[in-house]
Amino acid sequence: MAVQVTIYLNESDKWQGKPLHLAILNYLREENVFAACVLHAVAGFLGRQRVKTSHLVDAGGKLPVIIVFVDTDEHVSRVLPKLKEMAAHRLIVRENVVLEQGNLE
Repeated sequence: MAVQVTIYLNESDKWQGKPLHLAILNYLREENVFAACVLHAVAGFLGRQRVKTSHLVDAGGKLPVIIVFVDTDEHVSRVLPKLKEMAAHRLIVRENVVLEQGNLE
């Protein structure tokens, strides 16, 4: 069994003056997480706000950015406290998943 974590951000979120999504991705790499990616949405919303799209002039840094990563339960449990600190007040979803192909080695 593997664990998948999804973190919902927006593109204007920062961590120590840098884009939060890149700071998280770099942290996950430093911590040797098995696989991670950042997805930049063309449309969406966070926290019951109105829908933002890449076509709106006023989207201005508010488009959703989603980070997804997969690893063992033990490894995820080790990195989550720092991620909760980095992405305070943002939605983080953790779920058990079944690997249909490949492994976490």
